[in-house]
Amino acid sequence: MRRVVATSLVSCLLGSMTPGAVVGQTAPAHEVQVQMRNVAFHVDSTIVIAIHAARGQLRRSNPAHAPYLDDKHSFVLDLDTARIGISPAALGMVLNRYTFAYPGSPLRKLVITIEGGHLRQHGRLHGISFDVLGELSLTPDGELRLHPIDIKAVGIKVGGLMKFFGLRLEKLVDTDRARGVRIEKDDFLLSPTRLLPSPSVEGRLGGFEVTDNEIVQIFQPPSGRASRPLTLPVKAENYMFFRGGVLRFGKLTMNDTDLLIVDADQHDNFDFWLDRYNDQLVAGSSRNTRDHGLVVQMPDFAKVIGERP
Repeated sequence: MRRVVATSLVSCLLGSMTPGAVVGQTAPAHEVQVQMRNVAFHVDSTIVIAIHAARGQLRRSNPAHAPYLDDKHSFVLDLDTARIGISPAALGMVLNRYTFAYPGSPLRKLVITIEGGHLRQHGRLHGISFDVLGELSLTPDGELRLHPIDIKAVGIKVGGLMKFFGLRLEKLVDTDRARGVRIEKDDFLLSPTRLLPSPSVEGRLGGFEVTDNEIVQIFQPPSGRASRPLTLPVKAENYMFFRGGVLRFGKLTMNDTDLLIVDADQHDNFDFWLDRYNDQLVAGSSRNTRDHGLVVQMPDFAKVIGERP
């Protein structure tokens, strides 16, 4: 598998999420600490991102109210370290469904593919088909810059989309309404934490990888010191673990939160949709631990609704 690696810190980041990692900073006790691994996290019913590993906290949107899993606007997922992947197909759907979905957007029907470590965009600009092969890089501000190295419009190679249209791209795209994107000449600058709808995500993007089938975003702490890994109450490979602080879900409020949500089938990634978590909860099982914590086993969302995973 071909990889384009944009950071030398990958092994350090992976190490910070496994038992025995170097001890780092301690996060605020009043915040709910979060650790995830191998989660296929639904953005909506069809868009899924791959949380390979993540360590962070749920920061309250309103200091007076604890995070509430039934309200995605009640918290911000503040990432300390993470490896989060998105497939080119999912990225294309995000751009169409959220980024450029505003009325009057000139960009439509975007399709993203990966070719030899580069991203190819195909779509329509003001009704005219275009095809762009772009090179991905990371800016000092943690944005992903997509710079075109080969551009075709209506199947004809051109020097630049704006040379073809005689305009500047930033004048065509309303970046006040386009989520998580800026334009510089022919370059797209994507902010990974702002592209997606709620729950809001914050974190410092320190690198990325492009594989044959996904773009992996690598988050690292601004201080350079990773938070301590959390110790699970039971062994699990695919899970979401919430520890400390106050967390609400359904009609329950958990103080000094100790909630482990485990994939009922550890042989594949945990398919989870926050919007429909109660359906997965009802279809699963739960038990208390000796430390008064709660371990919940959930089936994959696709299995709950009767589809193949």
